[in-house]
Amino acid sequence: MKTPDIPKDEKTRLHTLVSLNILDTPQEERFDRITRMAKHLFKVPIALVSLIDENRQWFKSCIGLSVLETPRDISFCGHAILGNSVFMIPDATKDERFSDNPLVLNDPFIRFYAGCPLSAPNGSKLGTLCLIDREARHLSEEDIVALQDLASMVEQELAAVELATVDELTNILNRRGFLMLARHGLSLFIRQKITASLVFLDLNKFKSINDNFGHAEGDRALIIFVDQLSKMLRESDLFARLGGDEFAVLFSGTPKEIAEDSICKLHQAFNKYNQESDLGYDITFSYGIVEFNPDKHQTIEMLLNEGDQLMYEHKKYSKI
Repeated sequence: MKTPDIPKDEKTRLHTLVSLNILDTPQEERFDRITRMAKHLFKVPIALVSLIDENRQWFKSCIGLSVLETPRDISFCGHAILGNSVFMIPDATKDERFSDNPLVLNDPFIRFYAGCPLSAPNGSKLGTLCLIDREARHLSEEDIVALQDLASMVEQELAAVELATVDELTNILNRRGFLMLARHGLSLFIRQKITASLVFLDLNKFKSINDNFGHAEGDRALIIFVDQLSKMLRESDLFARLGGDEFAVLFSGTPKEIAEDSICKLHQAFNKYNQESDLGYDITFSYGIVEFNPDKHQTIEMLLNEGDQLMYEHKKYSKI
């Protein structure tokens, strides 16, 4: 087994990592969402955001693995941060650097590993977004580009640790967070030729809820709406409060017709909720659905604008 070398900028690298105040912090949805996307896209059992501390690799996001850290001297990611490109081991049992590694011989029984270094704005390699499989395999050039796209999403999250990307009331993405992740999502959809649809949602008569019941009750209505919608979504879907009573969902791998089915189920769920609850008002919504067309929607903003227009037409048609 070969122990990872120490990067030449180790002192600066560790100082940069510590300055983020991210080590040993709780898991966060904005990182877990990316590792879930990676697990789903590459069909691997394990996907991690691994940060390399002085003596350990610590997992900010850990999908498919029960531990939160392992020693640095046996880490695959310790090797990955020494370069600038994706570090890939197709079969660890046939690589003399890893064939007798405890992580290969014992749980999680690593066979395949691919890690893309995560760079801080100053260029320091802080860790990796990595994929692990218990079977030997290989990534195509297209797969490598897709992994790099996802890693750049993690880098943006790391760079924006001090910036708010989560809505404080509902604990989902805010507009900034949604735009940041959706831009990379669209790039990924184009490269992988993945169908996607965006739904723009707006609560009906929200102002009257605030006026008649108070802003605290308006906040409660927003939280209820988010809770109900969250039950209809998959782990790989992006969901955000854009502001006020406006929301957006970016469904990956989903044509418009399937997205429409999901929204119909949401309508049914709220019909039932409104009948069973005693709020004094009904929670209803209008929506617009747009299927992503790379030739038509060059930016996520264009996709949102079209969804907003369709939502407005739906609201106007329904006379709400």
